[in-house]
Amino acid sequence: MIGFALATDAFAEQPQGGQEDSVITITLPAQGSQVNGGIDYKNAKPMPLPIIRTPPPSELDTLLNNPAPNPLFQQPGNSPGDRGDGKQSPVQLVPSIQLNEPASNPNDVTSLEYGTSPNQVYTTSQANASGNSTTDYYPYRAAGKLFFNIGTATYQCSASLIKRGIVVTAAHCVAAFGKKQFYSNWQYVPAYRNGTAPYGIWNAVSPRIMPSYYNGTDPCASGASGVVCQNDVAVLTLVPQSGVYAGTRTGWFGYNWDGYGYNPSKQALISQLGYPVALDGGLLMERTDSQGYVVSSWANNTLIGSLQAQGASGGPWLVNLGMPPSLSGTGFGTAAKHNTVVGVTSWGYTDDSIKQAGASPFLHTNIVRLVNAACKATSAACQ
Repeated sequence: MIGFALATDAFAEQPQGGQEDSVITITLPAQGSQVNGGIDYKNAKPMPLPIIRTPPPSELDTLLNNPAPNPLFQQPGNSPGDRGDGKQSPVQLVPSIQLNEPASNPNDVTSLEYGTSPNQVYTTSQANASGNSTTDYYPYRAAGKLFFNIGTATYQCSASLIKRGIVVTAAHCVAAFGKKQFYSNWQYVPAYRNGTAPYGIWNAVSPRIMPSYYNGTDPCASGASGVVCQNDVAVLTLVPQSGVYAGTRTGWFGYNWDGYGYNPSKQALISQLGYPVALDGGLLMERTDSQGYVVSSWANNTLIGSLQAQGASGGPWLVNLGMPPSLSGTGFGTAAKHNTVVGVTSWGYTDDSIKQAGASPFLHTNIVRLVNAACKATSAACQ
């Protein structure tokens, strides 16, 4: 039995209005940089992705029925990322296996995937280029796998760095909705690839979630309590190794809130990263690109088309993924910060013809408060 204590972090929210609020933190016994032996990498199970049974509203219906500005989106904001120094310290977690590339047909020209309804176009593919470990490089290396224990069993989610030593994932990867129960023994493996940890293994402590998710009072879509909710977001603080945080090596993503990166109709081009076990056995990072749209009646969640399911929970949803070009004779558009996270994979909907995923919104009332609390407690992780 692992002992822990709960704490409530209260702080003045800056700079979005100075309101007092709190987040729920679990405080575990002190952990050093040594990897805890409670994680079974070989037999880790994918964390079940919460699934809804009711078809989500279509993008067209959403645009027609939600013309007014969303009151939760106040002043859009952004916190920048960094590419890191790229120094590796590889660890072999489990033996690598041979992955066969699918046979290609030169006559195939089908690059778009979508269901018969609501016809939301998306593409899901390996993040790596053919014959190359693309995920060893920024920005991809800022994403990775998150291992943890529920009881004695090992589970896995996806996650990413948004500060030098701060990881963001889904709240359902750290706690059970409404049951006032946290999981334990989180370990973050950035740029995980076929059994290898190119940048090492990092203990993660002090997970923080919003009180409404912990207590089960979170605003959720009708009939989807605990699944399509407003605050399925969590942050964890990494334990440094010899004074160095993982983000020093891998870099980290920026993060946005209150609709930064979305157009006035609350649409954005989303790039989703994750490790779903139905694709390449969860051994490789996968990338999905889809136009996303916000449904205010569904707890302000963003919906995308996606093939990613179990194991993808907590993976980052980014706008402007990739290295920005040098400009000559032109300029960037609005909200052009690159490699910035606007949400994490929270839930899925799938049948024979529809494949979609959803993400809780990043707001000044959740992600900003969670990161501020983590940085206040461990300032070195955010410098």
